[in-house]
Amino acid sequence: MEYGCIGKKLPHSFSKIIHEKIGDYSYELVELTEDELPDFMEKRDFKAINVTIPYKEAVIPYLYELSDTAKEIGAVNTVVNRDGKLYGYNTDFYGMTALIKKNNIEFSGKKVAVLGTGGTSKTAAAVAKSLGAQTVIKVSRKTAEGTVTYDELYENHSDTSIIINTTPVGMFPEIFASPINVEKFSSLSGVIDAVYNPLETKLVADAKNKGIPAESGLYMLVGQAIRAYEIFMDKTADGNLLDNIFECVKSEKQNIVLIGMPGSGKTTIGQAVAKKLGRYLIDTDIEIKKEIKTEISDFFGEYGEEKFRDIETDVIKKIAKLSGVVIATGGGAILRQENIEALKMNGVLYFLDRPLEQIVPTSDRPTASSIDALKKRYNERYGIYSSCADKRIVVTGIVEDAVTQIEREHFHYENSCY
Repeated sequence: MEYGCIGKKLPHSFSKIIHEKIGDYSYELVELTEDELPDFMEKRDFKAINVTIPYKEAVIPYLYELSDTAKEIGAVNTVVNRDGKLYGYNTDFYGMTALIKKNNIEFSGKKVAVLGTGGTSKTAAAVAKSLGAQTVIKVSRKTAEGTVTYDELYENHSDTSIIINTTPVGMFPEIFASPINVEKFSSLSGVIDAVYNPLETKLVADAKNKGIPAESGLYMLVGQAIRAYEIFMDKTADGNLLDNIFECVKSEKQNIVLIGMPGSGKTTIGQAVAKKLGRYLIDTDIEIKKEIKTEISDFFGEYGEEKFRDIETDVIKKIAKLSGVVIATGGGAILRQENIEALKMNGVLYFLDRPLEQIVPTSDRPTASSIDALKKRYNERYGIYSSCADKRIVVTGIVEDAVTQIEREHFHYENSCY
């Protein structure tokens, strides 16, 4: 291996994708157990590597020299092999600082709580101090020197201004978990989550719902990768590279979620979008039918709408964990807020707004099987579609026009790497 990333579990890492967009080099993901790490580091059979959970501190004894930043923090996420000697750096510091500044979160004079006690938590504490934080509190699940427990955080530090999560809580596949309850804090002015998969964690979504500036960790991941690339290759990256690659990777990883009335063309347009972009299409109604093993109209008739919606929610929560796919939802998927929140964690919601007069009722749609039923659903739901959608796509009847609109909206940035 020449370049790559080592860690314990890496099947859903974005690092390979990011590095191979940054430069013209091959980048591998190497999973190592704790027992395998010593042999790997002693062999030194690589030019340069990144290091992730849980080895950011464990690699230090194998290094010849640490950068000043890495030495001060006590954690390494970048290692370069120079003539058989290993040099350690901490580029997470650069990435997290860039993430915070991008979101205009002010640390000066603030109380900051860092969730977690691993290598990334050390980086987060160092970044907070460098940005002028008045107090930095480390939070641990267990009682330990220099930390407070979560109960103590709630009880004694409810005036915390900024929270940085460096734990894996909320990371794929357990995306509906959050390390804390933001409702417990009355003075929050910013939330940063180092987790980048899902693209918007529950912690971040909860904070945004309260009007608190918040962001997940993808920008940090890209930022540290670009700084690592500069160290790998001993060169300076282009000034726009971070923003360009962040937008590129985010758009590629975001699901394209189609919402709208029954008969608005979600499946047909979804198929065309998936084909055009080389993505996989998932139709929630098809997935539901796999679960219920019958037609949806028959299930409605026998068990009622509430039971159907329960199954729909279960299916949506499974699908919401995926990334980079096209999702065609059922017409009533937006009737439950939990469905909307799940779909937005990794997705952009596109409302296919087809005029009512162009929608034809059919007997296989339980809530829109007649003109009168269709009109009723339209009046009930139009406002919900509009309010929860991230983008509105006017559907004229020409599939190619809708596909072009979606593609243009989804890949909106300049210098696209799509």
